[in-house]
Amino acid sequence: MKFIDRFLRNWRIKMVKPYIRANDSVLDIGCFDETLFEKLKTKPILSSIGIDPLLTQTIEGENYTLLPGKFPDNLKKKHTFDSITMLAVLEHIPTDEQIQLRDNCCQYLNNAGRIIITVPSPFVDHILWVLTKLKLIDGMSLEEHYGFKVEDVPVIFNSEQLRLIKHKRFQLGLNNLFVFEKIG
Repeated sequence: MKFIDRFLRNWRIKMVKPYIRANDSVLDIGCFDETLFEKLKTKPILSSIGIDPLLTQTIEGENYTLLPGKFPDNLKKKHTFDSITMLAVLEHIPTDEQIQLRDNCCQYLNNAGRIIITVPSPFVDHILWVLTKLKLIDGMSLEEHYGFKVEDVPVIFNSEQLRLIKHKRFQLGLNNLFVFEKIG
């Protein structure tokens, strides 16, 4: 991971961190590594899980476990969480799987729990393509991007079980934060 990749990832984490409450248990879908959990140590958080198809082995941290695989298929036990994060993940999920993803999140989310999502605007794909060609970023899994529309996030996640409590643009309007809360 190159400097710009890390910088953008850390900026996303900085935006998400205030919406994860102290003593939350967190599920980080598409975690890639332990960075989110390491940056949450100051909260503190309860025992948490990260899951990512790019991981090749299970990694045990102080208060987290990273699992290789896909959500929810590769979660070995039935857990529930206070926060579920998807940082730059939703734009990689095929359209026909997004409603099922929302429903799966609701099954694993405690009452009053939060789903916290960052998603870039479609224009970012063009910027990432140029930065990748210039070898300034690694551009992880860019082949999976398909022009996801930011305005679809509330359509997908607003439901009888979830309500939008925050939408905020950041990174010069090129990225978006969404926070949904499970209705008790």
